[in-house]
Amino acid sequence: MLDSHTDVTTLIRGNKIRLDELSHDEIGDDHLYTGIDTPLRKDAFALSDKEKMDKIAYHFGEIMHTLGLDLTDDSLKGTPQRVAKMYVQEIFSGLNPANKPKIALFDNKYKYQQMLVEKDISFYSNCEHHFVPIIGKAHIAYIAKDKVIGLSKLNRIVQHFAKRPQVQERMTMQIADELKQVLQTEHVAVIIEAKHLCVSSRGVNDDTSATVTSFYGGKFLNEQTKQEFMHYLG
Repeated sequence: MLDSHTDVTTLIRGNKIRLDELSHDEIGDDHLYTGIDTPLRKDAFALSDKEKMDKIAYHFGEIMHTLGLDLTDDSLKGTPQRVAKMYVQEIFSGLNPANKPKIALFDNKYKYQQMLVEKDISFYSNCEHHFVPIIGKAHIAYIAKDKVIGLSKLNRIVQHFAKRPQVQERMTMQIADELKQVLQTEHVAVIIEAKHLCVSSRGVNDDTSATVTSFYGGKFLNEQTKQEFMHYLG
């Protein structure tokens, strides 16, 4: 996992630059991706969920107050608590490893050794740069060895990694890495296509573009196997 002391560089407009040499304004909307692990502090789970929600509610109330909103209004006075609960228990619940789905594998009694594809898995995530939604679909596939996984667990793995502040490239790699570990196979493929509201609702305000990321491992590096996967996606 990368930390604050790691020499991290990125390409900005064709030039290799150290990230710690750039200001927020210089980085602007350029897409940064510093590693496969979500950047968490070592004390990320020192507070209970209730303590986190209390702190978030207070600070979000301060944000609303700073924006000039009237927190005594019946429509707004419960908003800080609602946002805090949503952050901790829902849209960012994937940060907590305690919420990781329990995965059970089953013997591959059918001796099925062809490709299994689960496509069009809808997900909602949030861009870690602006904290606005990423809305998309994930398509995943694997070629089984001795064990197979329940189909719903594939969806749950996607949802777990989506429910945290994300970068789409990282999310793709995290899902692929989890599938490889759980299924004990390198024969895994992941494609994610998504719309980023940080692009469509602000900045360049482009509502028609989408972002596609992919991972291919094991037999999926073979062009014929890759094309078979793409064929199933239509």
